[in-house]
Amino acid sequence: MSEQKVEFDPSAAHHAKPRLRQVEGFPFQQEEKVLLGLRDPHQVSREMVFVAPQAQHILPHMNGANSLDDIAEAVGHGLTSEMLKPFVAQLDQACLLFGPRFDALVRDMRAEFDASGSLPSGASADMADALTAQKLGEAATDEAKAQHGAANLIEAMDKWFEEAGKMIDLPIIEQLPTAIVAPHLDYFRGWINYAAMYAPLRGLPRPDRVVILGTNHFGFATGVCGCDKGLETPLGACDFDGDFAALVNKHLGSENAAKLIEHRYDHDREHSIELQLPWIQHVFGADESGAFPRVYAALIHDPTRNAGQSYDGKGLDLDAFVDALRAALSEAPGRTLVVSSADLSHVGPMFGDQINLVEESVERKQFLKNMEETDRRLTTLLRTGKVDEMIASLAWEQNATRWCSAGNLSAMMRATGAEELKIVNWVAARDSQGAGIVSSIAAYAP
Repeated sequence: MSEQKVEFDPSAAHHAKPRLRQVEGFPFQQEEKVLLGLRDPHQVSREMVFVAPQAQHILPHMNGANSLDDIAEAVGHGLTSEMLKPFVAQLDQACLLFGPRFDALVRDMRAEFDASGSLPSGASADMADALTAQKLGEAATDEAKAQHGAANLIEAMDKWFEEAGKMIDLPIIEQLPTAIVAPHLDYFRGWINYAAMYAPLRGLPRPDRVVILGTNHFGFATGVCGCDKGLETPLGACDFDGDFAALVNKHLGSENAAKLIEHRYDHDREHSIELQLPWIQHVFGADESGAFPRVYAALIHDPTRNAGQSYDGKGLDLDAFVDALRAALSEAPGRTLVVSSADLSHVGPMFGDQINLVEESVERKQFLKNMEETDRRLTTLLRTGKVDEMIASLAWEQNATRWCSAGNLSAMMRATGAEELKIVNWVAARDSQGAGIVSSIAAYAP
């Protein structure tokens, strides 16, 4: 997008009657002030707008039907249309309004996506860059990150394997599992469960393909969302397994296959698939031609909403995808490893809980105990193959601790026919500011 500053244009329909896209608000400390930050939860736009907290009263009126005068009158408290003009321009600059600027951004993003053979490295490159910056300090230039990122990432994974072996009684796995569960947290918070699950796989036969089931954090799909691309990491590229995709599509039928791929662009900025790949590449390596295992990926929606059907009745339902995936797994030649890229509970102030996670207190202790007990109870259902009961329990309790990956966990168990899941480790990781805790497991189905 052009960096040219957007000025308020009264002749532009999307300025005269602004229609706000879905935005996510967050507090931002600026010196002595606390501002309201606004960003795109879908990450189509990476720009943010910072305004006074009182602006939250304006946002609901930006529905495309109200003029600036209408909005000012509805909000009151001395607000005028003149005051609103620079705010509208700011929102448009950040592509947080529906309008020509946002439409152009979407067109460019989709054209770039469709023109590429594989998705460029994103989250895994960020991890490699952070490790290089941690190691080199001020000497970590862009050139240094590009030169040393892959080696630093491999070095870190080896170190994490060693540390996990000291802290956890790692299982001895003698043949490639049917499926595994690993987190999709950043490596700094999730390393122990990544390492706990991938370390025991070293030395096992290399899979011909890896099917990764992730969580759709930012996208527009209302059901299961597939992709027709391979993915790159600092260690190299994993090619898309088009042959396996053709098997899935055959069992879906043309209408459902079209639904699966309609919102393929959701994969462009989704980390839950990509963060598994460096571990897969490092553990299994490349074949004699230099190729890493091929990959097939899908993002699974929340089955506690609308009983696994797509949220709006227009997307791909979970049952249809699971049936097709199960059939494809049974027909595909060679070895397949299915990966559920899953995080569990999300609790703390950043997720809306009114609890101080930093200061020791009776309330904090009980809060964390409740979260752990919820995870233990639900993972017990999961590891004993009672997936439907797990989903029903989450739905009944309105997912009180915000499990984000029930969909891909359920799809993994059902599509592979796994009757049990062996839990290697459970951990809850807090962010450095104490704003939130995310739990995860390392687990496998024999």
